[in-house]
Amino acid sequence: MSADEPLVLVIDDEPQLLRFLNAALKSHGYRVLTADTAAEGERLAVSHRPDAILLDLGLPDRDGLEVVANLRAWCEIPILVISARGKEDDKVEALEAGANDYLTKPFGTRELIARIGVALRNRVQPLTISPIIEFGAIRVDLEGRTVTRHGEKIHLTPNEYKLLAAMVRHPGKILTHNQLLKEVWGAANLQQTHYLRVYMNTLRHKLEEDPAQPRHFQTELGVGYRLVE
Repeated sequence: MSADEPLVLVIDDEPQLLRFLNAALKSHGYRVLTADTAAEGERLAVSHRPDAILLDLGLPDRDGLEVVANLRAWCEIPILVISARGKEDDKVEALEAGANDYLTKPFGTRELIARIGVALRNRVQPLTISPIIEFGAIRVDLEGRTVTRHGEKIHLTPNEYKLLAAMVRHPGKILTHNQLLKEVWGAANLQQTHYLRVYMNTLRHKLEEDPAQPRHFQTELGVGYRLVE
């Protein structure tokens, strides 16, 4: 395989799953590194700087959440959690620790490959180069604080704009209710999840082609929202 192909580090202690993921990822054009402990995974992350990391939470030497926090202390490599823990609280905890995405075992190969693709496309944020972000018919100018759809200027209230700006800064990533509430309304309003439902609904009506079947502003049930470009 070419060194130009993306490198994925898989950290999981199930030998059968490691073999499966190794074969599946290679068949889709990825190079693969594997580790069966948190310590080995962190060592490989430092030495090889992979393009993406697949991380199980139930590792033998350390909880995967600690690994997420340790990685986030020094890098922005996309981290996709793959775990048998399927409760909403587990997903929220992993995402708030810094994971980019969360898949519950068992998962399909097509979904995994699609999620990795999204994470890789968004691993370098456009904001570091330009304040202009475009997706579909929507154009957001973060510097000028303007939003257009099909070239027509869209009026957003201050909180609608703050919610949109929070999402476009993290395209493809699941943002939890707490993350969005803290960024838009402040830490004192973490219980006010109805704010998000109301404001997300208005954003969809102003920006989506079909608000009833949103293409860009996707709901992750019980967890949060994701901007799909």
